[in-house]
Amino acid sequence: MSLPNILAIIPARGGSKSIPDKNLVELAGKPLIAHSIISAQETPTISRVLVTTDSAKIRDVSINYHAEVPFMRPANLSEDDTPDLPVFQHCLEWLQQNESYSPDLIVHLRPTTPFRDVCVIDECINKMLENKKADSLRVVTISREHPYKMWTLNGDFEYLEPLISSDIHEPYNQPRQSLPVSYFQPGYLDVIRPNTITHLESMSGSKIMGHIIQSSNIVDIDDQLSLDFSRFIHDK
Repeated sequence: MSLPNILAIIPARGGSKSIPDKNLVELAGKPLIAHSIISAQETPTISRVLVTTDSAKIRDVSINYHAEVPFMRPANLSEDDTPDLPVFQHCLEWLQQNESYSPDLIVHLRPTTPFRDVCVIDECINKMLENKKADSLRVVTISREHPYKMWTLNGDFEYLEPLISSDIHEPYNQPRQSLPVSYFQPGYLDVIRPNTITHLESMSGSKIMGHIIQSSNIVDIDDQLSLDFSRFIHDK
């Protein structure tokens, strides 16, 4: 029996407004993107590691760390507001057309989350392999702020309105301990069935498994402050 073919995809656009060349900034002695590449390479269940980018510099660095960059991402899929779905659809379509290759599962690794536990990646992949009905799996943490205590502003009078409705009477006035546990998706890791992307045209589908980890284990680099914090945590 052949082993499942697991493809790690690391989307790394060249442009960044918050930090210039963010995916290439140095962190713990390596370019930021290298951390995700190495995590994928060290995960026993992952078969291939592919970077999709529009940047020649990111391509060269990725290849130097032994990731595959078989194509350059089109400019129209590399804008600030380009969602993940068309990027992953393009990648899978290219692999099918040029290599007749289709993976069993896709592991979505965002380069802005550099520090991952290989055991967690492996566990998530195995969960998806065992549950054939799931469309995807998403790593989550217990949310620090409860959505029942979040608000929007009424534009006419600036009265607060609950962000979400609930059968619980005035949940925003209830102690947190009495409310249902809520979870936050930090972008640590997603495992997705290819059919979810190509046929359901979704990055998650509706049957989403959750894998809970501690929020203290997650660093998400979005701006200079979070980058400085990541360096502090690593050097501590």
